[in-house]
Amino acid sequence: MTWVHYALFSAFFAGLTAILAKIGVADVSSNLATLIRTIVVVAFASAIVASTGEIRGLRSLAGRDWLALVASGLATGASWLFYFAALKSGPISGVAPIDKLSFLIAMFLGFVILKEPVRPLTLLGAGLIGTGVALTLPSVQESLRRLFS
Repeated sequence: MTWVHYALFSAFFAGLTAILAKIGVADVSSNLATLIRTIVVVAFASAIVASTGEIRGLRSLAGRDWLALVASGLATGASWLFYFAALKSGPISGVAPIDKLSFLIAMFLGFVILKEPVRPLTLLGAGLIGTGVALTLPSVQESLRRLFS
């Protein structure tokens, strides 16, 4: 499989995650729901790493690797806590699109920190994604409806 296949599977499972999380958080505190989700992810990832023998790779990690991965884990934890809190009180039709703005943030940070190239069509696509996110939000739709009525 190529990175595109992995990315498509990631998008599919992220979409599935949103629906299942909204259902699961209905009668549970968002923090407890995040803890349960995290335990499942840790168990799942641990089983994969153990079964493939990749656990031996821990010895070869440099300090920079540890720092970046721990920081990434903290960012993931914060993202999940806020995501579940948003799902607890907001509609999935509003939460999920806003969450997908992470693409624009990641692209910007990739450009600034990693010096990744950004092509004009990439910028156009990013603008369309931002516009698309805005147009999916109920509050924007209502404002546009009033404006054009």
